Amino acid sequence: MSSNATSSSAMSVSGMSKDVPHIAVIGAGVTGVTTAYALAERGYAVTVFDRNRYAGMETSFANGGQLSASNAEVWNSVGTVLKGLKWMMRRDAPLLVNPAPSWHKYSWMAEFVANIGKYREKTVETVRLALASREHMVRMAEVEGIDFDLERRGILHFYRDKASFDQATKVNALYKEGGLERETLTPEDIRRIEPTLKGDYYGGFFTASDSTGDIHKFTRGLAEACARRGVRFRYDSSIEAIEPGRTGGYEIRWLPVGHDDGEADLHHWEPVHVDGVVVCAGGESRRIAASLGDRVNIYPVKGYSITVQLYSDRSQEAAPYVSILDDATKIVSSRLGRDRFRVAGTAEFNGYNRDIRHDRIEPLIRWTREQFPEIQTDRVIAWSGLRPMMPDMLPRVGPGKRPGIFYNTGHGHLGWTLCAATAEMAAASVQAAMPVGQSAARRAA
Repeated sequence: MSSNATSSSAMSVSGMSKDVPHIAVIGAGVTGVTTAYALAERGYAVTVFDRNRYAGMETSFANGGQLSASNAEVWNSVGTVLKGLKWMMRRDAPLLVNPAPSWHKYSWMAEFVANIGKYREKTVETVRLALASREHMVRMAEVEGIDFDLERRGILHFYRDKASFDQATKVNALYKEGGLERETLTPEDIRRIEPTLKGDYYGGFFTASDSTGDIHKFTRGLAEACARRGVRFRYDSSIEAIEPGRTGGYEIRWLPVGHDDGEADLHHWEPVHVDGVVVCAGGESRRIAASLGDRVNIYPVKGYSITVQLYSDRSQEAAPYVSILDDATKIVSSRLGRDRFRVAGTAEFNGYNRDIRHDRIEPLIRWTREQFPEIQTDRVIAWSGLRPMMPDMLPRVGPGKRPGIFYNTGHGHLGWTLCAATAEMAAASVQAAMPVGQSAARRAA
């Protein structure tokens, strides 16, 4: 193990008060770290486990950057299914499904289709959750002084034809019902708001209250804030089992990443005893939940991004500061400081495959050249990540079947947008079940 992991994982928990429940958070992505922060604020002793050496190294590393209540429409619609079928044979399609048989994939899709009837209510619910999350995230960043390249310049959605704009107008009515205010745009308005954009557009919507930022910088900054508040981090730690403790609570059995795990090895490493567990493990949450008797049907939907290095004055002047969402291509963009431009998109159903495919990256580069032809794209960093997605497009938040087991996972493409609110919800669930200041004996009774 690294010295970083050793020092953080060797900390003793023996000094904890019996009246302060010790909660394990599984996962140090943006969801896990915000959950740890919300628990620490409520006075809990918290230990975060992650298989990586640092916080925010998987899906929270290089997403599209948008904090977007204006992208809260759930995907459960007949239109999405029809587009998916139409795009099946296109390798550069915004939505791509590997047709290879997989019970997990096809059972997930069956549940996805079954939720089409809930499209309207789920979309409105997601908007409201996104608006609540916005306030919590801003508060965290301000209190802890986290610099994450926040840009409060709004998000611009544009549409290339009347049919897509008319459909977006219907969706906008749901956004308004959820409490989100947006401005309807003409082509001239689009040019006024973001003059660097090139191309022909029919119309659009502008959400002035939305913003963008660097999810990785936020996650790392908040992890440091958590550590200052006493949260312990066990990095390089792979969770092998969560078992009932001999004296109540749970024992977290773990292995250092890279170790040759076997039955003898699993029992060689001393388990960590906790009173409760919050699972925030992204795509791994399904496996962990199954071991705990819960069904959390997450599917890992792969997304891609590129980070364009704006190393010249020419590129910096040509890149927009207003965030963009192109409905036709399902591509988003965000400006990250003066010298980085993030472009992200695509949804790929291909299991737990993390390979970066050139034919999925090339459309992002091509889009950048078409929309902002003066940006130099000879220095581009490609990335892929697995979005943990539930069939109804809403995260699983709250208690599991067993006492002391909780979930905050399955945020899909809106983890960055929703995490601060769901962290508060998860912490509230823990607080209701095991309040700080109540002894373990009283909680058990």
